[in-house]
Amino acid sequence: MKITIPVNDHANFSFDECLVFLSRSDKEALHEVAGKTLRKVIVVNNTPVLTTITDAPKKKGLQVETSADADPAAIKNYITHWLHLDADLNEFYTFAGKDAVLSPLIQQYKGLRLIGIPELFEALTWTITGQQINLSFAYTLKQRLIHAYGDAVTAGDKTYYVYPQPATIAALEPATLTGMQFSRSKADYIISIARAMAEERLTLAQLQSLDYTAAREYLISFKGIGNWSANYVLMKFSRYWQALPLEDAGLHNAFKQQLNLAVKPSLAEIKKYTQHWQQHAAYATFYLWRSLQ
Repeated sequence: MKITIPVNDHANFSFDECLVFLSRSDKEALHEVAGKTLRKVIVVNNTPVLTTITDAPKKKGLQVETSADADPAAIKNYITHWLHLDADLNEFYTFAGKDAVLSPLIQQYKGLRLIGIPELFEALTWTITGQQINLSFAYTLKQRLIHAYGDAVTAGDKTYYVYPQPATIAALEPATLTGMQFSRSKADYIISIARAMAEERLTLAQLQSLDYTAAREYLISFKGIGNWSANYVLMKFSRYWQALPLEDAGLHNAFKQQLNLAVKPSLAEIKKYTQHWQQHAAYATFYLWRSLQ
């Protein structure tokens, strides 16, 4: 089955730039970038479907081919959310064009969309996994979890995975995850989040019913989710444009690099540098992250 997915604000879209970001780790287990092609398994009505995504500039969209017939609307919604295809970057680009730090970045990475995390459980547990460790090791832990507990689809000589479901991880004991080199606290937090979702104490419907401030407080009420994690999830999953993970080490390093500072700026300095971002905070953060790649 073939589907064309339209891209909003196509003049400010670059599939190539998106692929560069999606290629940032050779340990990525949930999608594959091969040349100009992107592949990912999407679960539709409990059935894993392999999608192959390519650029379709003449149609101002993306071309998607699926390994089996599936609900086209579900495929469209998933990929649109993941790659933020429904975004309009004009306001952000106008704002960033007047900012000394952001202006060169929007020129260098023009068309990059804020690549998201399309599943709430993945977004929450990825933030826990990545706390206080380097990105490479975080990807190693994520890969181990996915290979052990995620469903898979085999096509040719390759296997493609989907992220484990909350109920699967909820059934584990912490020792299972510590055996994969998760710290004990992270193992506890990940299983706790999985159980909260499996028992519907933490739900997508509840999160979606809240404004940004209330959503942040809702997420912080769960163990393992602090201000940084909550803002990361609201930025990458919920798509709140004002979400700002102030404590993010990558953001601090990017400012150090862009401003040619001798040392990483303090949290107080980061607050000063970002206080005018407001509704542009998520995209400004993402473009600064991209500058580190």
